[in-house]
Amino acid sequence: MLIRPWDRGDEAEWRAWLAAGRDFGLLAANGPAGRGPVLVPTHFLLDAEQREILLHLAAPNPLLAAVRADPRVTLSVTDDYAFAPGHWRGEPGTPTSYYASVQFSCTAEIVEDPAAKAAVLNRQLAHFQPETPQVRVAAGEQPFGPLLSGLRGLRLTIDEVRAKFKYDDKRPPAEQAALADRLADRGQGLDHGARAQLLRRNALRTQDRTGG
Repeated sequence: MLIRPWDRGDEAEWRAWLAAGRDFGLLAANGPAGRGPVLVPTHFLLDAEQREILLHLAAPNPLLAAVRADPRVTLSVTDDYAFAPGHWRGEPGTPTSYYASVQFSCTAEIVEDPAAKAAVLNRQLAHFQPETPQVRVAAGEQPFGPLLSGLRGLRLTIDEVRAKFKYDDKRPPAEQAALADRLADRGQGLDHGARAQLLRRNALRTQDRTGG
């Protein structure tokens, strides 16, 4: 992913963006020689303080074989995207895409031990299903323990994070702000989310210029 200086997101920014409910991404591992990468859409649990990501997959998932061959993986999360037509952006009328994307380069470890797998699942349940704290997994116990043999946990140690917030930050702040009105007027797809990110980035630029 190409990140221009004006598109780069810092750690506080990408952490806040992900914490606002963005916990579904695309996990990629290197495929066999002569083949493309193996891609899996998946929910995940980010522990930014521990620099790790937890998830689980069905045992037959081909991504697990790819990880056994090469533990280097990438998890990508993209949201708040919108197409900006050229006539919105003045001369020379070049269209562009707005989007936010965070990519984690990680080293993956497959979790095989039943108790360790249960621990991964319970941490995910506490995050995704907090309204049912009584529903937990214990190795060897009903109702979920017997199902653990069909799953594998994945623990991803984060090696690098790259964050991009592409919302025309290279343009003068007034022009960038005016583009938010275009998104509001169109109001389709993810325009609302893209507009919110554009305005947030614009406000940061304005504060920087005024020393606020």
